[in-house]
Amino acid sequence: MTREQQVADGEPRRPTITEDQRQAARLIWDHHRMRHEIRPCDAAVALGCNDLGVSTFAAGLYTTGFFPTLVFTGGNSPATAGVFPRGEAVHFHEHALALGVPAHAMLLEPRAANTGQNLAYARDILVAAGVRPRSVMLVTMPYMERRAFATCRKQWPEVDVVCASDPLPFDAYLKGMGDQEAVISMMVGDLQRVIEYPKLGFAVPQEVPGDVYAAYESLVRDGFTSHLIA
Repeated sequence: MTREQQVADGEPRRPTITEDQRQAARLIWDHHRMRHEIRPCDAAVALGCNDLGVSTFAAGLYTTGFFPTLVFTGGNSPATAGVFPRGEAVHFHEHALALGVPAHAMLLEPRAANTGQNLAYARDILVAAGVRPRSVMLVTMPYMERRAFATCRKQWPEVDVVCASDPLPFDAYLKGMGDQEAVISMMVGDLQRVIEYPKLGFAVPQEVPGDVYAAYESLVRDGFTSHLIA
């Protein structure tokens, strides 16, 4: 696997994606990215996932001096258990340690099973360590920025939120992750959650432009549905 990123096996393979599907996915990708200016924050929270590049990027941001404390959060999910058997946060923490982030600068939260728990548990572990941040940088996969932002505004409204992710272009990210169909399915699933979770009280609403919603519907019709919620 390339660029230190991993996608769990097990998704059914489909024929090569079409150009129309690629263009639809690119619209969704562009919408997911918040394009915040990366600026110094009191702490950072790196959200566990199937992409080890999140840990790599977070380590680089720490080394550059954007925050003094870095929380890795995440247990396991069906999509990551085979890739990170000891839990997302544990593997991310070990990777950052190997990249030179000192142990004293990191906190480990290994229980969270969803984004709401990622943020709630990360907040709790920071408070327990005596850190009460006024600003937090959320380090995520590129296509998870908007959902993480909307969830944080609901679950942790008192902090100023900055979203950050590897600035790789869409096509380079797909190629680097390897299983392009799986990544597009995850992007579609994340957009569904952006749309539906505010109704459940999990996140604040986010406007979805008409062309992005049409791209979402077209990819659902084409079968990119393995990461949709029921």
